[in-house]
Amino acid sequence: MNPNLNPKLIGVGAVVLVLFIFGGKLYQTVPPGYVAVATLFGEVVEKPFEEGLHVPVNPLYNWYFFDVRQKSHKESAAVPTQDQLQTKVEVSVQYRVIRSMAPQMLSNTGSAEDAINVHLVPKLRSLVRDQGKKIPRAEDFFLEATQEQLQTNLEAGLRDYLGKRGIEVQAVLIRDINLPAFITKAIELKKEREQSVERQKAELERFRTEQQQKVASAAAERAAAEEEAKRRRIQADARAYEIEQINKAVARNPSYVQLQALEALKEMSKDPAAKLYFMNSDATQPLPLMHMGEAVGKR
Repeated sequence: MNPNLNPKLIGVGAVVLVLFIFGGKLYQTVPPGYVAVATLFGEVVEKPFEEGLHVPVNPLYNWYFFDVRQKSHKESAAVPTQDQLQTKVEVSVQYRVIRSMAPQMLSNTGSAEDAINVHLVPKLRSLVRDQGKKIPRAEDFFLEATQEQLQTNLEAGLRDYLGKRGIEVQAVLIRDINLPAFITKAIELKKEREQSVERQKAELERFRTEQQQKVASAAAERAAAEEEAKRRRIQADARAYEIEQINKAVARNPSYVQLQALEALKEMSKDPAAKLYFMNSDATQPLPLMHMGEAVGKR
């Protein structure tokens, strides 16, 4: 080495040379929703790198990125039940990669996609078939209790198995159930019969209500008629009593009849066309004869 060279210049030159050779490898940016796992000469670095800027970093690192956001995997499987019928069940699994276990996943399985294909899919299919063997009949899949039990058992089984392999299962959902065609047809016919029975029950209830309303209306009318008849009987009894009292009064005082007759004649005399005649002087009452003279003259 030339002794005349300045040591500071040598240091600066060394830094420039390193920057020229490694450049952007001295820092690493991890995007949002990801963690990065580094390897050095094929050996996995145990601690993952969280999202953000990391500087300085070993320029010899190789980088692997894991998406740790929530994802959903859909799977369809033919499930045999105890009656030996095949039912197609579609399941959706919501999951995410566990951040702290990304290095372990890379070391044992590979990428997140590899972990899904190697661990999640086979285990899910196996659990679905095993759960189907506990169901007596294919149509029982349509029971709410059966679906809830299936979801619960699948979720518990997957969480226990995948949690140790760096995958957190957040939910298992039954998306669709397709029974054999002849069972589906039978269920539809059964529902149609049930709906027909319900319609008949509704019609019968409507008819019963109408009859009850008619009976109530008839009872009200009968009560009103009885009340009216009672009122008329009271009026008739009052009138009969009045007449009876008048008759008794007349019997005790004959001049009362003459007084009433005179009052009637008084009213008739106001009519210019009316004529009054007395049959004889002994008659107790005059006999009103209207236009009798004219009628005789015309003969």
